[in-house]
Amino acid sequence: MGLLRKIRETGRVAEPAPPMPEGEQPSAAREFGASVQVRCVDAGSCNGCEIEIAAAFNPVYDAERYGARLVASPRHADVALVTGPVTRNMAEPLRRTVAAMPEPRLVVAVGDCAIDCGEFAGGYGVEGAVSDVVPVDLVVPGCPPRPAEIVAALRRVTGR
Repeated sequence: MGLLRKIRETGRVAEPAPPMPEGEQPSAAREFGASVQVRCVDAGSCNGCEIEIAAAFNPVYDAERYGARLVASPRHADVALVTGPVTRNMAEPLRRTVAAMPEPRLVVAVGDCAIDCGEFAGGYGVEGAVSDVVPVDLVVPGCPPRPAEIVAALRRVTGR
């Protein structure tokens, strides 16, 4: 019984949320309300950004408390987090994934490679940056971006 008493007396312990990130909320994001469904798309990255996205959704950074939730299907997604330079083999699947998302939708380019091809610029298998293949609404720079920066971008979308 000592453990239950201690839990009841301690209550909930959590750190306060960091201040709201700078920048305007994208116009399409206003229609989502305060929660979005997120689909991650690896368009040809080295997996550094995917590791940081996974960290953004772990209990330390906890992007879900700001209304962002990962989903498995683009048909359920409001936001696509796209990483890496778009390879020739992934250009059409990326277009189809974004087309399968319901309107309104947002595309977020995560990492330097997604923004401007980074280290892979000029490679024979690279189609181009994400913005060369699909319209991009928001960018998260970095190689790879820190989980806090990814969470800040998602907070800009949700407004929380």
